[in-house]
Amino acid sequence: MASFIRKAASNLATLGSRSFSVSAPRHAKVSVLGAAGGIGQPLSLLLKQSTLISELALYDVANTVGVAADLSHIESAAQVKGYVGDSQLEECLAGSNIVIIPAGVPRKPGMTRDDLFNINAGIAKNLSEACARTCPDAMLCIISNPVNSTVPIASEVFKKAGVYDPRKLFGVTTLDVVRANTFIAELKGTPVTQTQCPVIGGHAGITILPLLSQVEPSCTFSDEERAALTVRIQNAGTEVVEAKAGGGSATLSMAYAGARFAFALLQAMNGAKNVVECSYVESDVTDLQFFSTPLVLGANGVEQNLGLGTLIDFEQDALEKLKPELSGSIEKGIKFANQ
Repeated sequence: MASFIRKAASNLATLGSRSFSVSAPRHAKVSVLGAAGGIGQPLSLLLKQSTLISELALYDVANTVGVAADLSHIESAAQVKGYVGDSQLEECLAGSNIVIIPAGVPRKPGMTRDDLFNINAGIAKNLSEACARTCPDAMLCIISNPVNSTVPIASEVFKKAGVYDPRKLFGVTTLDVVRANTFIAELKGTPVTQTQCPVIGGHAGITILPLLSQVEPSCTFSDEERAALTVRIQNAGTEVVEAKAGGGSATLSMAYAGARFAFALLQAMNGAKNVVECSYVESDVTDLQFFSTPLVLGANGVEQNLGLGTLIDFEQDALEKLKPELSGSIEKGIKFANQ
């Protein structure tokens, strides 16, 4: 399964390169909601380099005009425009093919993703409502934490509006994959750009489950290594929050991961085959309504869910342990959306 996963380095190099085939379509409008924030700015910088984006629409409650002006000086094809405040949100979203939402407050030392819920849940709901009204056919990629709850919120919003297509709603969990690949390569000495590890479950703490038994190139882990590496991947966000000592959360690596996922979607929307990324989506793979697994992406979003693959006992046990927490987060999001 892991052999199908498209590597971020390849996606970024190909889609950002000025030597990319001139025959490639350049028609996509991508909107970033929260574009002036710690994730939104570097994410927008990476997106500006893609030859598959013709229009980059940047929205936030402040400062997006300046961000857009800065990015507009870069010698790439995408035209950039900034939009500020509620009155300009629907203009920003009109005609979007992909909408990426990193909006919300970042995590600070001592905070969990659930601590962010009361603020970010409302932001995710409001922005999802605008998307449902204005660009219901767009691919919606949610970065705003807690993703385990904000994606169910968006699904309920789209259902209420009568425009829900589960193939087009994604929780961006790509950073978990990026971290897993990096940490495995550091531990085992494998080439990092060729190391591929699927990560399933959710996007917080123990709900993050790296399938180390399915890593390619194949690696052998002792029981101690497997346990320690799993915990490090699960707690990697906290590692960054603590290292920044109150200065923010994982913004740069999240921007990279968000761009990787967007580029994969763009490739698939433009006809590329076997484009696979892990993402948190509505799923019937387990008894949980939403779950992250490797997905084959296509022109209309999720083309095929590749499921769990064969799990070893350690992974099967971890899967059962994560279910109650992830189930609670899903229920919390659904309840919030319907209150």
